[in-house]
Amino acid sequence: MFDSKEPNEVDFISRRMRMVDEQLQPRGITDSAVLAAMRTVPRHEFVPESQVSEAYHDHPLSIGHEQTISQPYIVASMTQELQLDRDSIVLEIGTGCGYQTAVLAEIVRHVYSIEFIPELLRDANDRLERLGYDNVTSMSGDGSFGWAEHAPYDGILVTAAAPSIPPALLSQLAEGGRMCIPLAMSDYSQELFLVKKSDGRITRKSLYAVRFVLLRGSFEG
Repeated sequence: MFDSKEPNEVDFISRRMRMVDEQLQPRGITDSAVLAAMRTVPRHEFVPESQVSEAYHDHPLSIGHEQTISQPYIVASMTQELQLDRDSIVLEIGTGCGYQTAVLAEIVRHVYSIEFIPELLRDANDRLERLGYDNVTSMSGDGSFGWAEHAPYDGILVTAAAPSIPPALLSQLAEGGRMCIPLAMSDYSQELFLVKKSDGRITRKSLYAVRFVLLRGSFEG
């Protein structure tokens, strides 16, 4: 349990360490770069002020505009599935508040991120700039089309559920690349899929059930 008193920076560091030790490692997060990123990125900087005390709890939080910041485990798990390194170039669909973006930016060479809601992107960019993330390039737009200008991508991470995998994202995935995307199997069921491209072939594997906001734009269900 987290203390209910008003936290300070030392408290936040302690909470991040406990988040990793109690929420992530026991559930199979072993990638050292992912664990380091989760220990480093100040999640409390990415949530509304009214929810700062819950920033390191094991559940999603509302960030306005009917959008959410995913629970820490989901962020870490999706990142780990991409098997990224310092040379990786990543496309993120759904910048949101910028937290997942920051976690990726701690690990890879560059993150390209697309957000459908301009107000969310503006606030996320302000946070990322203030926190010193200079390896992120973002734009407001329809993420289902990807960002062909900077393709191919070693990893693609989609933070909203689509009815199926957008063809543009498949075409922009590099040979040997990996994509993590939630798919809406029905109105009441979603599954997270790992998609791989190898020798020009696409394979996909269901990982586990999830609940994400729906993908916005031309490809939404």
